[in-house]
Amino acid sequence: MIKGAVFDMDGLMFDTEKLVYKVWQRTMDENGYTYSFDIYKNTVGKRTAEVKLFYNELYGKNFDYQNIRTKANIYFYKCIENYGVPVKKGLLNILKYLKNNAIKISLATSTSSKTALDLLNRANVTQYFDKFVCGNMVKNGKPHPETFLTAAKELSLKPSECVAFEDSINGIKSAYNAKMKPVMIPDLLQPTEEIKPLIFALCKDLDEAITVIDKM
Repeated sequence: MIKGAVFDMDGLMFDTEKLVYKVWQRTMDENGYTYSFDIYKNTVGKRTAEVKLFYNELYGKNFDYQNIRTKANIYFYKCIENYGVPVKKGLLNILKYLKNNAIKISLATSTSSKTALDLLNRANVTQYFDKFVCGNMVKNGKPHPETFLTAAKELSLKPSECVAFEDSINGIKSAYNAKMKPVMIPDLLQPTEEIKPLIFALCKDLDEAITVIDKM
């Protein structure tokens, strides 16, 4: 049995990637920019500084990323206030399973601490986590392994003793490079031929992932 479980957040625990795309599409439309899912998917799993650089390279140095991001965040939180945090199928089941089996749990997200902890609190799952590693706490974002290596260190475990749950391609690369066992539950993006050899297990949801842990 593994000793630690490390979770990505957006697209894995919460169905927020689709919501972020929706509010960005609305904001970009309102500000006269051409936008699409193909553009958005280049930002999935990346930290704010990396996303800003991407948009400035795409739309030019005069693109006011901070202003657009602020407007999109207002729309995002209006949706959260109205409908709650969209929790993915099986999240509570797997968190309870891990706790019942004395498996340590850490967050490993590219999202900032402020936003991540707010969403965890709103979803009422903060208490399940032993440690939190967020985008502002590491120097190198995914696919660099630093996020997952830091999570293992925080849990006082070897990376090889941990399973990593991810939905993104960069996340799988990060977990694999950290020497964890990457379990992919796809959200917006399906595994590519490049990353299929890196995946320890491919599951349709977090409920199915429990059966994977049982066999470890």
